[in-house]
Amino acid sequence: MRWSSHRHSSAGVVLSACFAICSIVFVCIFIFASTPANEKKISIYSSSASYTLAVAERNGRDYVGLIEILEPLARIDLKSDGLHWKLRCKSVTAEFTAGETRARIERHEYDLASSFLVENGRGLVPIASLSILLPRLLDTPVTFHEASRRLFIGNVAVHFTAQIIRANLPTLTMNFSSPVNPMIATEPGKLRMVFTHEPLVGPGSQTLTFDSSAMPSANFNENNGAAEITVNGSAPLLASFSKDGRTITIAPAPVPTQAPPAAAPQVSNLPAAPAGSPPAAPAMTAPAQPAAQAVPYFVVVDASHGGEERGAALTDQLAEKDVTLAFARRLRQELDAHGLNTLVLRDGDATLSLDQRASLANVARPKIYICVHAASLGTGVRLYTAMLPQGGGDRGPFLDWDTAQAGFRFASQSAEASLSAEFGNRQVPVRTLIAPLRPLNNIAAAAIGIEIAPPASGISELNSTAYQQLVAEAVAAGVAAVRDKLGAAR
Repeated sequence: MRWSSHRHSSAGVVLSACFAICSIVFVCIFIFASTPANEKKISIYSSSASYTLAVAERNGRDYVGLIEILEPLARIDLKSDGLHWKLRCKSVTAEFTAGETRARIERHEYDLASSFLVENGRGLVPIASLSILLPRLLDTPVTFHEASRRLFIGNVAVHFTAQIIRANLPTLTMNFSSPVNPMIATEPGKLRMVFTHEPLVGPGSQTLTFDSSAMPSANFNENNGAAEITVNGSAPLLASFSKDGRTITIAPAPVPTQAPPAAAPQVSNLPAAPAGSPPAAPAMTAPAQPAAQAVPYFVVVDASHGGEERGAALTDQLAEKDVTLAFARRLRQELDAHGLNTLVLRDGDATLSLDQRASLANVARPKIYICVHAASLGTGVRLYTAMLPQGGGDRGPFLDWDTAQAGFRFASQSAEASLSAEFGNRQVPVRTLIAPLRPLNNIAAAAIGIEIAPPASGISELNSTAYQQLVAEAVAAGVAAVRDKLGAAR
């Protein structure tokens, strides 16, 4: 399982317009909310997976979980007596001891920037030592931009060029060596593109200048696990994608010659959309306007990861995204059998951001949202409800994006207790936790995260029909038991 921790500030944000021009979607957002400065992250980029992890600060040093770094990249075998760790990554053996500043990899010892730590079963290594440890554990070149906490494993860097094209309407064309899907937002005089999942590297100069009064310059910088390109303009700017995401074209926004069509009525008690939310993936099979269905959805089931985001490598052949999709489909059958109309949010191999998942779920207006993850470690099932950040403020009829879950916490906890009881009835080990997990805190309905670990018989049974059916029956029965409470939650 890999829970992403992307957050947006609690400032209200407004998605202003989407213009369909020549089958290209333009997204314009007038207020951009950046990640809080005190939330440290590290991004890891490789040919097999790209992901972001939270950074923990201990004794003035930045640390990250060793297994969390390695698990998506290779099969890990770990033996531990609590303080002493011995792990095998691919064919390489390494040993770490809590409190020690040296690690042994094969027959050699290496100095760490600070002590190896063990906390609640997690082994933490100083991120300053990753450039020493990872090339030897993974047997591949590693480049670490330590200041921005961006880690490149192998030859995965994405490069770009930028050129002004002069025409009736000047455009800035940016070509990328691989497809990209940044968060895009505009503010007066700027268009900002934030690349979290892409291993984008900058040109020789941090500032690019252009012979154009409309777009005189662009800046590249990287910070806190992300890269950012800011295009400076003398007028509002819009961005469009082409060539499957390999080209981004930026141009001054067209001046409307007539009044736009009347907007659809605003729906109250939905969270305002966060700045920088990219358009929904075209492979998405959910209806464009699920709220308009004749029979409203009682449950939205969200299979985590998908598309280019494989999730955790559960085994050499089994990716988390495949397990979660298979379970989501099975769960839909069980919920439908209980008379609970259900939408599977990702009913195919599509890539969806956390903001897209939350937005689509909120538009469907279900009584409960269930996101599904899978893990190779532990046994049974873990149930999560949201731990909300401090602050936030609703804007009129719109809920704050980061704390949209606030008014539904009792309903979420009631559903969690009901599911836990059903797992207990079926003798499935279950733990209930509260954690700052997205997109749970963005959901304006009861919201639960389910992490499915293997049964006691082993990892090979995680994707078995019998085990998934057992878990799905427990979830469906638990939701059905609190159907009336959830129906009254609004």
